[in-house]
Amino acid sequence: MSAGGKILIIDDSQDDVTLTLRALKKNNITNAVDIAADGEEALRYLFPAEEPSAGRTDTMPALVLLDLNMPKVSGLEVLRSIRSDPRTKYLPVVVLTTSTEERDIVNTYDLGANSFVRKPVAFDEFLDAVRVLGMYWLLVNRPVGRTHD
Repeated sequence: MSAGGKILIIDDSQDDVTLTLRALKKNNITNAVDIAADGEEALRYLFPAEEPSAGRTDTMPALVLLDLNMPKVSGLEVLRSIRSDPRTKYLPVVVLTTSTEERDIVNTYDLGANSFVRKPVAFDEFLDAVRVLGMYWLLVNRPVGRTHD
């Protein structure tokens, strides 16, 4: 299953990135995937310095999977930046994290996250979560600006 557009995974844990990539593959989600290893790298990817006013509309991801607890720039700060810029304001962002803190859930929704998903510990549960995320956000959801496929 591939429904146009890249998936951007923003996560500092290589193990979690590998697990997510494996789950995407096992669920036949064949979208191209870009990876940012921390929030700072994610911001450089989304808002490249060489074209500060142009944005990356040609390579803008169709979906962002965002971890919260990262070095340099936190997931909450990345989300705040995404939602405050007109180029990325409506970009689908799913917070995919190990956090169970109620304040993290509230903060992510306050900042405009589309969804908050706790990373399941068991791989089979994680497979199911990734399948559902892929089906909904890449196939069912109609984001702003996508008028035809």
